[in-house]
Amino acid sequence: MTLIKSISGIRGTIGGAPGQGLSPIDTVKFSAAYGTWLQQRHNAKNLTVVIGRDARISGPIINSLVISTLRSLGIKVLDAGLSTTPTIEMAVVFEKAHGGIILTASHNPKEWNALKLLNEKGEFISGEDGTEVLRIAEAEEFDFAEVDKLGKVKKIDTALDQHIQAILKLPYVDIAAIKKANFHIVVDAVNSTGGIAIPLLLGILGVDNVTCIHCEPTGNFAHNPEPLPAHLTDLSETILSEQADLGITVDPDVDRLAMVCEDGTMFGEEYTLVAVADYVLSQKGGATVSNLSSTRALRDVTEKHGHDYYASAVGEVNVVQKMKAVNAVIGGEGNGGVILPELHYGRDALVGVAIFLTQLAKFGKKVSELRDSYPKYTISKNKIQLTPEINVDNVLLEMAKRYAKNEVDSTDGVKIYFEKEWVHLRKSNTEPIIRIYSESQNEAQANSLAEKIIKEIKGII
Repeated sequence: MTLIKSISGIRGTIGGAPGQGLSPIDTVKFSAAYGTWLQQRHNAKNLTVVIGRDARISGPIINSLVISTLRSLGIKVLDAGLSTTPTIEMAVVFEKAHGGIILTASHNPKEWNALKLLNEKGEFISGEDGTEVLRIAEAEEFDFAEVDKLGKVKKIDTALDQHIQAILKLPYVDIAAIKKANFHIVVDAVNSTGGIAIPLLLGILGVDNVTCIHCEPTGNFAHNPEPLPAHLTDLSETILSEQADLGITVDPDVDRLAMVCEDGTMFGEEYTLVAVADYVLSQKGGATVSNLSSTRALRDVTEKHGHDYYASAVGEVNVVQKMKAVNAVIGGEGNGGVILPELHYGRDALVGVAIFLTQLAKFGKKVSELRDSYPKYTISKNKIQLTPEINVDNVLLEMAKRYAKNEVDSTDGVKIYFEKEWVHLRKSNTEPIIRIYSESQNEAQANSLAEKIIKEIKGII
């Protein structure tokens, strides 16, 4: 059993003793801490919180526990039921709520669940705020409401429609062009809420020919829910057998988007943001942001359009913070996460689909040809296991010194740039490991760069 308490929320496996997994006791404790933090933040008792969940088997139980706990604090709960992370983020703003909780463990397998915490802007709470929530939980500083002041609960069913309508109003979405393209699309929603949201969006966008696989929101994930090539063989095979134009897949809470080409090959999760940003930049100038472990292709595309690219520390909260600082028009992460500030500051697969289809329709060629129009890079992901007594910070500092003549970014670990290549070294926060991400123009070169750096690190050790 695993329970991970972090500044962004609480995540764990279902089952086991309290403190060892995401037990009912831990769920209640953390929900009470979040509710108490909201009351302190707004200096008020009469608050409103929006709740939504993905389709995990444990979802109804966790949902009931969270709602009951918040009501016990005197907080009104708006229950959106089965939903998506970006939908709940936007619902917080639509409903003028004081916060929100999404019950999802994102790309983790079905035995996991989590509470993702939002502020009044529908954005993930900051590191500082997350630390305070953890402190309240540990100290059990809860003051539950008297019986006449218990919070009420109201079910809402308009959140997804409002989300989609907001997407349709964007200048980057051309329904007429998408409809005219007459796409045949296969959707793999890993039996979660993407099976509700993505087909609905496609229908409204004018895509009449949609083949759905694993779209029943049962929570029995048909494959590992992380949208990686090894997990998408069913989607690739269906695209070929159906002679479809495109495959779309999302993770269980629909904030990550990946595409598969008409020939069954991967468009590349790293290139979701690249393609969407390319189109947005063609319509509106401005800066872009991605995290330090994302592909250089976004930088290349941004500079092609004559604008500036910026890198942030890893983590959605850090990407958003950087985007606000540089007033970026688009940003995100290389895991298929697209963040469009004109809509909201959160990763959103739905807006990614709408803009990507507009881009593809106007491109007028196959998906694989669109992919080939972008700079070709491959990322190699490795790690070095260290003994606990090794000072990882000193190792990273030594590597930065060795490559001081190169462009070096120490925002989050150490990232070293070599012409069209880079290597990013990050220490784990939970174990003695250095993560090594390297990127080059093909897999062999990326692996070779990683091996060179690993050898140097071992020499320092």
